[in-house]
Amino acid sequence: MRDCMLRTLLGASGMALLLAASYGRADLAPGDHTFTVTQNGRSRNYIVHSPQAASAASKPVIINMHGGGANARNQQSYSGMDALADREGFLVVYPNGTGRFGDHLLTWNAGTCCGSAQKDNIDDVGFVRAVVDDLARRTPIDRNRVYATGLSNGAMMAYRLAAEAPDLVAGIAPVAGAMVLPSFKPKRPMPIMHIHSVDDPRALFAGGLGPAFPLTNSRVQHPAVEDVIARWVESDGCAKPPRVDPPIQGKGKTAQHTAIRVTYAPCKQGVSVVLWKLSGSGHVWPGGRLDYLPRILGPGTDVIDANEQMWKFLSRYRLDR
Repeated sequence: MRDCMLRTLLGASGMALLLAASYGRADLAPGDHTFTVTQNGRSRNYIVHSPQAASAASKPVIINMHGGGANARNQQSYSGMDALADREGFLVVYPNGTGRFGDHLLTWNAGTCCGSAQKDNIDDVGFVRAVVDDLARRTPIDRNRVYATGLSNGAMMAYRLAAEAPDLVAGIAPVAGAMVLPSFKPKRPMPIMHIHSVDDPRALFAGGLGPAFPLTNSRVQHPAVEDVIARWVESDGCAKPPRVDPPIQGKGKTAQHTAIRVTYAPCKQGVSVVLWKLSGSGHVWPGGRLDYLPRILGPGTDVIDANEQMWKFLSRYRLDR
């Protein structure tokens, strides 16, 4: 009887271990999934795109955050990152900010911007942590290769993660939005690739008070992009002067657009800081739709592909735990 009970217990334990192992290796089906997390008593959601190439291996993750007034689905459609994720085998997470109109007109609390998220002091750093934890429970992820990007207010939020959650993200690639934190005390060197047009009509490259958000009187004080880069160059201990590559010229409809890459390296712990300085384009995601809200955002551009450039950059880095 004792031997029978022992075999039964071992069998149950073995089954439990098998189920745990299977759960740990579970892979999300290719395509889009929407999940909800509760953080600080607030239910919020995110979209994750799982790449087409099925694999049980732990995957890198890019957190791709929408701009102020948009939402996760807008950012997924506009940035077009899913195609690259399918090819390279990483997960893309599109989280939703918060707002007062359901899943519309959402913002991030990136510091001194933006909207109700900032006014209500929403803990968006905590939310992104909760999203990554929730995703890790659902599918294998490489916690040492979690990266952040975003457009405009989403770019500002990526900077906040870099400064306040350096144990979470291994690098960031903000697009058309600079850091708006009132205090800046980074705990480790951070790889950064910033993409911004000098002709951006909304998040002003040289800094200053931007135009009002559509249908509102709300305006944002933007820091000068190069001042933000200089602060990170100093914090990361990068060599100066930077390397400045020859300009890239656009073609066809964007023939008058240019892109210049400015690279500060080497820096502490092998990181680097890169500024893509564009001209001729607006407050846009390079390589995204050229005709996306031109009256509000200005001209789209394909002078570079933001997705391709940021993946080449970010994929070089991982957290050293």
